[in-house]
Amino acid sequence: MARNALSGFKDFILRGNVVDLAVAVVVGAAFTAVVDAIAVDFFGSLLAAVSGVQDGELQRVGIPTGVVGSDGRPTVLSVGPFLAALLQFLIVSAVLYFLVLRPTNRLLQRRARGEEPEPVATPEDVALLREIRDLLRAQQADGAGSGASSAAPRPPA
Repeated sequence: MARNALSGFKDFILRGNVVDLAVAVVVGAAFTAVVDAIAVDFFGSLLAAVSGVQDGELQRVGIPTGVVGSDGRPTVLSVGPFLAALLQFLIVSAVLYFLVLRPTNRLLQRRARGEEPEPVATPEDVALLREIRDLLRAQQADGAGSGASSAAPRPPA
């Protein structure tokens, strides 16, 4: 029984979808690092240059609340981490939309157009054979009700 369970697990793991999913998780983790670098380093530096904030200080950009904390320093509503997270979300969303969803939808539309074949006309010989079969069934049904022989009629020689 344990061998059967292990065999089933092996089949499950080696199935294409699971392996593809594992590769996607690893690629997604690497992609997260790239997106983080783009959002924080590139756009953060660009935003810092435009806003006049020192490079690297964007994470500490905030809106003063006017409330003094228990340590005597004014509290600030941090905006920098939110902006970085928002940039990451927008970048990931754009990449997924333009590089995954749009091509996938186009492919599915092409397949859908190709999967609607016109009905194939039944060949004449098949249609005749079906008609003969239906006539024989009807004749046997009529013959069974009247007590006549249920043997199929012989074709003329």
